[in-house]
Amino acid sequence: MNTLATILIVVFLPFNYYFAGFLNAPRNAPAEESRIQENRDAKKSENAAADKSFKGSLSEDKAQKEGFGGSGYVPQRKKNYYDTKIFASSSVVIDVDSGTILHYDEGRLRMPIASLTKMMTAVVVMEKMKNLDEVVTIDEEATLVDGTKVGCPRSGYCVDERLRKGEKVTVKDLLMAMLLNSANDAAVALGNHIAGSQKEFAELMNKKAEELNLGDSKFCNPSGLDEDNCFSSAYDLARITAYSMRYDLIWKIMKTPEVEIGSCDGKFSHRLKNTDVLLGQIPNCLGGKTGFTYNAGKSLMLAVADPATGKHKVISVILNDNNRWEDMTKLINWTFENYEWK
Repeated sequence: MNTLATILIVVFLPFNYYFAGFLNAPRNAPAEESRIQENRDAKKSENAAADKSFKGSLSEDKAQKEGFGGSGYVPQRKKNYYDTKIFASSSVVIDVDSGTILHYDEGRLRMPIASLTKMMTAVVVMEKMKNLDEVVTIDEEATLVDGTKVGCPRSGYCVDERLRKGEKVTVKDLLMAMLLNSANDAAVALGNHIAGSQKEFAELMNKKAEELNLGDSKFCNPSGLDEDNCFSSAYDLARITAYSMRYDLIWKIMKTPEVEIGSCDGKFSHRLKNTDVLLGQIPNCLGGKTGFTYNAGKSLMLAVADPATGKHKVISVILNDNNRWEDMTKLINWTFENYEWK
């Protein structure tokens, strides 16, 4: 009998120990609990998200403020609707006019977003700079920034003339360099010129994020280079992009395959090529923005108009996807195969 009791104690002791430890384990800190709850809420809404119009929960004024128009058309699932899956860590497709979510997979997952940050930078530049021909003097900080720069499509690999310290370039030309070439030096130069420093410019970005009720974004610099505790989400980025469509210049730039800019004195010229390889491949592509850092992985935003009519715009965002070009093409094709506007 004593032998049997000993065996039972030995068998159940690990379970009792684990269970007691589970009950007595310290609870998560409030911030972590909030983060876990946000993820649960986002996942819970995933199945129903495609049928919900974001605008439906907003007043008309607020919907317009947050970038959603009022065309009167709403995307609806076709009868032969089928679901899709890509291998990004996070992905979202939204309808620009109504805010309807057409595809959602971990869309509110907070993560580094690399150069997709520059969409918010462009919005702040457009709203703070009334004269886009204003001259910016390139400072040393801009020339020393890591990653992609004017003339250098990737860090340490330069194929054209770089920006020089003291060179004078217009705001508009730097905006083109930042959006087309994803140039970090152009983003830093704009941020320092407008706000005095990258950190102060990031404060303007975060203030704008608050105005747009973006719940998953914290910006630390205008370029999107990795810093601790800086993040956004596919859903927030889609909303930033929708909001940016009120500025025609941003989207004129985004649709430009190649352009040359120069210093104000004419001494230097810089050739810029669009980093979006899908621009000439997907019908009615309005433009896109690429992003890559080691922490963020390969990411992509693309805006496309309905190929049938050209009237209805969608925005697709995929984060951390090694097959971003193939998966973005798949996601865009899936969207227009499965939705119609009525």
